[in-house]
Formats: sequence, C-alpha cells, structure tokens
Amino acid sequence: MYPWPAADGEHGGSPHVHLACAEAYVVIGGQGRLETLDHTGHKVTPPHQGDVVWFTSGTIHRAVNDGDLQVLVVMQNSGLPEVGDAVMAFPSEYPTPEKYASAACVLGADGGPDEARARVRRDLALEGFAELTRAWRLGDRSAFERFCRSAADIVRPRPDAWQQTVETGALAAAHRTLRQIGALRTGDWSHLANAEVTRIVPPQQSLGMCGHLHAYDQVRRTAGPEPRDCQP
Repeated sequence: MYPWPAADGEHGGSPHVHLACAEAYVVIGGQGRLETLDHTGHKVTPPHQGDVVWFTSGTIHRAVNDGDLQVLVVMQNSGLPEVGDAVMAFPSEYPTPEKYASAACVLGADGGPDEARARVRRDLALEGFAELTRAWRLGDRSAFERFCRSAADIVRPRPDAWQQTVETGALAAAHRTLRQIGALRTGDWSHLANAEVTRIVPPQQSLGMCGHLHAYDQVRRTAGPEPRDCQP
C-alpha cells in the first residue's frame, strides 16, 4: 500500500468504487485500516495479519497504510475490478467521462507510469471522499447517490467489454467445472487426461489505485491498469 502522506495526515491509496465486481484483501503483514462508505454509511475496518476482508460493488474504499501494510488482492472476474470496473471518488466537478479520464490517468509525458500523477489523483480522490463522508455525517444521503449515478455514467461505454471478460473467464471456468461434474456423475473421467500445469513469471510493478502492484492475472497484464483511452 502506498506510504505517501496525504492532506489529512494519513498514508495510503485513492478512494474508489467498483461497479460490478467484488474485491478481497488477504493481509500479508503490516498495519493498516480499510475505510469505506456505502449505502449503510461510513466505516473503518482494521484488518490484521492473516485476515481476509472483502467488499462488494458499491463500496467506496480507501486503504490506509499505518506501517508497511502488504496485502494479496484477490479480484473477481479475472481481475476486472482493476481494468475499468473502478471509479475514483473525485469531487463532484469531475462528472463527465472526459474530465474523469484526464484526472485518473497516471501516464507521464514520456508515456510511462508517473508516481507524481498517481499522488495527484490520490489527493483528488481523497478530496471527493471527504466531501461524501462529510455529507453523510450531516444526513445528506443524496451525495452518495449522485456519486454512484455519475460513476455509472462514466463507465457506460465499457460493459460490453466487461461481459466478454466474464463470459470467457469466470463464467467459462464455471461451465467447464459443471460439465466435468456432470461427466463424473456418469463415471466419465476422460477430462483428467487433459491435466496441465501453468506458470506465470513474476510481473513487473505497476501503479494501482491503492498501492504498488505486481498483478498476476492475464487481463491486467494485457490491458494495463488504466482505461484504454488514458492519455498523458
């Protein structure tokens, strides 16, 4: 998790929400907190080493690093949450896809990932997250609803690609398992003759929304952590 200090004195990543997928943190070590805002309100969850903490779509979340926090992130649907199924909690003046894409991009002038830009977008997302949590505490539930509506508008061009990712990934794997179960029910074990071993070499580090990532899934390593229309 990013150790960078923010305006509120905390260290960590960019508050954001996933619109169609769940995400889980397996805590490897260190100290930290998961700060969230959803339709039930604002919460702080302090995960400890060995804990598994997960959250479903519609949960704005922020990982706070209190000391070398390291997590294994497990993402639903072949890593879809980090390939476009995420919208950062920017302030309300960034409601359009064009403004959002410009603010969310972490590519520098050379076309490569730029930590300075990642810090700027983190701080911007924290500003918007503070607005949302402040509104909630004052009893204004509509601010959260407006953010969710804007987030849905931002990702509106992407669901066709998401559907393909799910159908060729998680859904295909589930159907394959069901076919094998059906075959075993009849005594057919022929699929066992097609067993295989796969290895993925350690990936390069990339800039995620919450920290420095080493993303193993094929979708992220192919598509990258940013929307395809991201420009320096």
